[in-house]
Amino acid sequence: MITQEMRERVAGWFAGRLPEEWQTAPPTVTIDREEITVRLTIPDVELSAGGDGPAGEAALAEARAGRAKAFREDTREQRMQIAREAEHRYETKVSWGVQVGDHAELWTHVAAPVMTRLRQPQRMVLDTLVEAGVARSRADALAWCVRLVGQHEGDWLEELRGAMASVADVRDRGPAA
Repeated sequence: MITQEMRERVAGWFAGRLPEEWQTAPPTVTIDREEITVRLTIPDVELSAGGDGPAGEAALAEARAGRAKAFREDTREQRMQIAREAEHRYETKVSWGVQVGDHAELWTHVAAPVMTRLRQPQRMVLDTLVEAGVARSRADALAWCVRLVGQHEGDWLEELRGAMASVADVRDRGPAA
């Protein structure tokens, strides 16, 4: 289990290790058993109105995607060096992402296999999603279901994570076995 102390240590290390020019806002560091994901917020783009009127939403979206792509390419070597250091220090893969305005991207993140046993009613749900063309396979359908739950139950999941962290803190303060 990843403790709150571990999360704080890793976030602190990245805050101290990342170049200041990459930190228009503190990096968001997310940790699970398979990876550490570092999301950086970089300056948004400003499009001026051209001869044809104000810059449209499509132009702004493309400009943000272009800024994210440029940042990825321009910082690749340095990010790889920082990731190697962190992977050695924490023995966990490091993935990167960026936020530009409302445009977000994740790069090179881990897709970890998860084994599960499902009974027929649950398999039928997955098969319906595949047959409807929502997913290519049962694995894709299951990932779709997990994303959907994450989107609609985010507050509940955050509350649950907070409760689990509290239990871990109480265990840590308890008598040694």
